[in-house]
Amino acid sequence: MSEQAAAKPVDQMSFEEAIRELERVVGQLERGEVALDESIALYERGAALRARCEKKLQEAEEKVARITTDARGEPTGTAPLDG
Repeated sequence: MSEQAAAKPVDQMSFEEAIRELERVVGQLERGEVALDESIALYERGAALRARCEKKLQEAEEKVARITTDARGEPTGTAPLDG
């Protein structure tokens, strides 16, 4: 794992950063090129990255769900997700 990638906390990553690192982690694990201890650490980081990606996607879905449209399909504003 590069020091720069490992140094950035997962909760501060954008979706794009997290998905790129997750792909890299999965690739390393699939190739089996790392020792057991590092594999465990990579798996744990991968799980955190997956959770971050899911959270960012959920946030985006909620924003999109709030957009309201008129009869012609034109955006008219936003509404609460549960509204």
